[in-house]
Amino acid sequence: MKRRDFLTNSALLGATAILPATVASCSNNNNKGAEKKLSNEELGMFSFVNIAPDGDPLKAALIGCGDRGTGAASQFLESGPNVSIVALADLFSDRMDTCRKILADKFNNNVEDSRCFLGFEAYKKILELPDIDVVLLCTPTHFRPEHFKAAVEAGKHIFMEKPCAVDPVGIRTVIAASKVATSKGLTVITGNQRRHRRDYWEAYAQVRNGLIGEVVSATSHWNQGAWWNKRHIPVWSDMEYCIRNWFNIKWLSGDHILDQGIHNIDVVTWFMGDLPIRATGYGGRARRLTGDIFDFFSVDYCYNNNKRMLHTARQIDGCDGNVSEQVLGTKGIAQLNDGGGIKILDWNGDILWEYDFVNKPVNNPYNQEHIHLVESIRMGKKINQAEDLAYSNMVAIMGREAAYTGKAITWDEIMSSSLRYGPEIYEMGPLPDYHEGVVPIPGKDPSAPF
Repeated sequence: MKRRDFLTNSALLGATAILPATVASCSNNNNKGAEKKLSNEELGMFSFVNIAPDGDPLKAALIGCGDRGTGAASQFLESGPNVSIVALADLFSDRMDTCRKILADKFNNNVEDSRCFLGFEAYKKILELPDIDVVLLCTPTHFRPEHFKAAVEAGKHIFMEKPCAVDPVGIRTVIAASKVATSKGLTVITGNQRRHRRDYWEAYAQVRNGLIGEVVSATSHWNQGAWWNKRHIPVWSDMEYCIRNWFNIKWLSGDHILDQGIHNIDVVTWFMGDLPIRATGYGGRARRLTGDIFDFFSVDYCYNNNKRMLHTARQIDGCDGNVSEQVLGTKGIAQLNDGGGIKILDWNGDILWEYDFVNKPVNNPYNQEHIHLVESIRMGKKINQAEDLAYSNMVAIMGREAAYTGKAITWDEIMSSSLRYGPEIYEMGPLPDYHEGVVPIPGKDPSAPF
């Protein structure tokens, strides 16, 4: 899809009720005094209840039993009454056994042996179970597009962890499957969890209704210390090593600008109501111990009318951290972060608006997204966030490839690119195309075929 088609179709927000907020984007209408201010309902804001409504039993299956998958399954079980996890799928029995024990010990949720499936094809066995209402897609990112497509074809409601793909081929698969999900009336809630925070939504309402004037630029950052990694031990094949160390492997995670930076990039995409036309950037690897990804990025995104967004990402110990977003307008600046203190200032530094955390505490967004999942299913809201995630995901991919190649990458180039990461055949064994510690050299090893 070309950028202009995206803007015409206003695909930033998946729920039909949310579309008017994007049709009149923050970038274009903030300075028009005659514009009607939209209510929270017109903006499509979630209800932000603390527990989902009761209803018919909802049976869910978890695909991907690692730490994030186990967390997602736990949060689904905490979302409301009459919900259960009835099937599990993973590659590794040790991960499945750990997940299964946590669900049993903490929630008295016991999964039968006959409903625990191992292997690369395990997700297909899950989707053949007729009593499954919901699937939680929590594997390493590389596998997400095909799992999502298959879950939609099976007619399941879906929680899809972010990111949704590591390359343009995967993004196009997700976008196409999302349209099918909408036609089937399926709920798809995604793990870009800032969209499930009440403080972010209320800040968005202020920006959308003109408090900072017309949006002109933004900055976003995910800078922290080193993240987890695993060493290759002799009993593991190349494939097993890569999957157990997936965050540090390019074809599985898409690099940390996707896995973590997508949160911040998604906020800017949402608040600006626009997509970049071009990205330039740089990055590199200074101190990462395993895998084949960078440990820092800086990307300059250019939009129409000379609007800009700077995104930085870093995972290096001993450096100052910063996880935040700033949206700048002609009248002021929205300062956003997930640690509290969300506020809007004018250009003199005076507070124009500040979120009231005392009287409106913010629920854990990892729990809130599952409350929204169950609420949407039981109340027939048919919310589908998959395309929101896909487009923000592609913005991150665009920035990554600009940094990898040292080239300016345009939106239409990345959307039509045939770039695909990963093996064609999935089996435990050697991976001759994987090279530990070898990363792209900007200006020398362009990876994106344009």
